[in-house]
Amino acid sequence: MTPPTPTLGTGVSSLPPEGAVLARGGPSRRTAAARASTTESPWVRYTLITVALVFVLLFLVLPLAAVFTEALRKGFGAYLAALKEPDAWSAIQLTLIAAAIAVPLNLVFGVSAAWAIAKYEFRGKSFLTTLVDLPFSVSPVVAGLMYVLVFGAQGWFGPWLAANDIKVIFAVPGIVLATVFVTFPFIARELIPLMQAQGSEEEQAAIVLGATGWQTFWHVTLPNIKWGLLYGVILTNARAMGEFGAVSVVSGHIRGQTNTLPLHVEILYNEYQSVAAFAVASLLALLALVTLLIKSVAEWRAEQELKAAAELPPERPPAAATAGAT
Repeated sequence: MTPPTPTLGTGVSSLPPEGAVLARGGPSRRTAAARASTTESPWVRYTLITVALVFVLLFLVLPLAAVFTEALRKGFGAYLAALKEPDAWSAIQLTLIAAAIAVPLNLVFGVSAAWAIAKYEFRGKSFLTTLVDLPFSVSPVVAGLMYVLVFGAQGWFGPWLAANDIKVIFAVPGIVLATVFVTFPFIARELIPLMQAQGSEEEQAAIVLGATGWQTFWHVTLPNIKWGLLYGVILTNARAMGEFGAVSVVSGHIRGQTNTLPLHVEILYNEYQSVAAFAVASLLALLALVTLLIKSVAEWRAEQELKAAAELPPERPPAAATAGAT
């Protein structure tokens, strides 16, 4: 029996194919090539870095520092007293309630819309894609007015709602509806590119092997989109807690009842209670920083998984297949 001749892609050779080597060392080699092809002079690089840092300092760091400085201007006791006010606690609770309802609804809608757009071809697909992006192009104030026109006292369903003693506008349901509207696109827009890149071959193979639809989603689709899904949830939660325009229109600014944290900050500032206003605003800033930290951790974990997958050696064929090749 003659020894097998090493051929590319048969799995017999002890050396991996060239494509596998590039797959394992591709990112680092591409990075080195990109660095080698960079021809700009050092002063251009340093100028760009300086401009970016100046913008970050002026428009992000200094405003955040001013918020915390003003919030603590009269001491930590005054800061805590402002946060312990009943109206502040009511605003905190309402903000968390609105986010707790809006995020799961957007999760269901985002996954469903992304799945339909990425996996299927159907009439009206482009229209659905346009509807997903609609909240990005509509002013939040206009979004709030739309709900007032539909559910307000003089709106389409206003008389019926009043007859059945159902309050939507100037109540918690209106705030939730406005929050859901402005946060609709975030999860869907994060998942659509991921699902389109993934394709449907893996799901079809799982179904052929006997997996149910839920098993296919849980074991095949979700592992591929989990970081994009988490990122979309983080963005949705951040926008839900910080939304002002749409909520301002439908809330009625009723202290202790329909004020979220951003609305409570506005009322305190208009009443010249600057320390209390900045104290509540600092709480929103802390929530934003925590959101940014979670987002950074999620991105780091995703990068680590990609690096680990890129460093895996190519799969060798089973022994039976190798023996059959001989």
